[in-house]
Parts: sequence; C-alpha cells; structure tokens
Amino acid sequence: MPLMPNRFLCFLLPLVVPALFLWGWETAAVRAANDIILPRLTDVLAVLAHPLTPIIGMGSLLSNIGISLARVLFGYLVAVALAVPLGILMGYCAPAHKLLNSFLALFRPIPPLAWTPLMMAWFGITSPASLFDMDIGPAYIFFNNLKFSMAFIIFIGGFFPVLTSSIQGVRSVRRVLIESSLVLGASRWDIFRKVILPGASPSILTGMRIGLGVAWMCLVSAEMLPGSLSGVGYLITHAYTVARTDIVITGMVSIGVMGALMDQAFRLCERRMLFWRGKS
Repeated sequence: MPLMPNRFLCFLLPLVVPALFLWGWETAAVRAANDIILPRLTDVLAVLAHPLTPIIGMGSLLSNIGISLARVLFGYLVAVALAVPLGILMGYCAPAHKLLNSFLALFRPIPPLAWTPLMMAWFGITSPASLFDMDIGPAYIFFNNLKFSMAFIIFIGGFFPVLTSSIQGVRSVRRVLIESSLVLGASRWDIFRKVILPGASPSILTGMRIGLGVAWMCLVSAEMLPGSLSGVGYLITHAYTVARTDIVITGMVSIGVMGALMDQAFRLCERRMLFWRGKS
C-alpha cells in the first residue's frame, strides 16, 4: 500500500512543468488580448483537434506533416546509406582515415543553412519527378515535393553525426577481441562481420538517432527554400505572412511532437536490435 502514493507521484511529477507552462501561456494570452502576438491555448488546440481539415488554403495539417516526413526520410536515408559505410571504412582502414578525414573536417563546421544559395544555384526546384519526366498524377505530386535542394540540406544535417559516430564506433572496438579472434584462426572477413560490426553497432545506432534529430531540425530551413508549397515548415512561414500565429504555433507543436515520436520509435528499435547488451 505505501507504494501507491510513490507510483502516483512518479506519474504526476513529469506533468507539473508542462501544466504550469500551459497555465502561464493561457494567462498571458488572456491578458495580452491580441491573437497575433499570442493566441490562446484553446485556439491552437482547435487546429490540432482537426488535423484533416484544410487550413489557410494549404491542405490539412496531417497532409503537410506527411510531406515533411517524406522529405526528411528521403534526405536522411541517403545520408545513412553514405555515412555508415564510409565511417566503417575510415574507422577500420587507417589509410582511408588519413586520406579523407582532413578533407571532410573542412565541411563539418559549415551549418546546413549556409548551403542554401549554392543548392538553389545547382538544383533550383528540380525534383525526381522533373528529372525522370514523370506523368502528371499522384506519383508525380509526391515525388515533385522531394526537391533535391531541400533533400541536400536535410542530408547535410544527418550525414556528419552518423559519419562521426560510425568512425568512433569502429575505433572503439577493443583490440584484444580482434587479436584473440586472429589467434583462434578467424579470417579478416569473419573478424569484420562478427567482431567489429557488432562492437561498433551501439555507436553507429546512436549516431543515426542523433542524425535523425538534426535532419528533422533542418526541415524548417529546407522548406523555406523557393519551390516549396507544402510541408510544416512552409505552413509556418505562410501562416506568419497572413498573421495566423495560432497556426504558426500549431506547426511548431507538430514538429516537436513528431520529432519526439520518431526519437522514441528509434530508441525502441535500438533496444530491440541491441538486446544482447543486457546479457553481456
């Protein structure tokens, strides 16, 4: 019986700060009495409660979230497909690390947004739909939203965290495990497949999780580029121009919630893939 209050307190405690924040928001909005400066909480909840209802002529909130997810996954998956093999190579092969590390270190400090003018000069509003001359239809509409300029900004955001973690993961594998495997007659391929990859996988997955978060944060910047007519980032920008601050905040809340859900989903997959860590 004494455990019940403690469990209830543990459940209630994380809700205290959000509740105080929402109370302060509603109080400030009522006192300001200006929906442009600060909309009321109920106005934002009204938009969130109808995610399938078209808003300000830009389609529904849910459709814009779906387009933003497709863009993020497009750029992020390309980043993972390049960064993981390259990071493993640089971590496993010392000459490859010496050859590439200094060159890539020049690009790591550059913010993804700084690439915007160059991306517009290179790609403009080109998309897979226009590149492959797809016929007008649902597939064209979907692939036309995946602008290469946007994908590159998201790609840059996700690439370097994954690359750095992959290199560090391979280099952190204990040498004694590799030497013991050699003594027992394992081949180089067996060592790479059964020792180095499992040993580096926690660090690689951590980098992929961080990279996904950074790629999602780059979304708003990417969707502010010319040629974007949809997505949560563009929705926020367009809502600001028509003085709909409630939709601006709704878009910000949507980005935060979706980012948190993706992070939780990634953590769940990570725990299942690395179940053996708890047994070591």
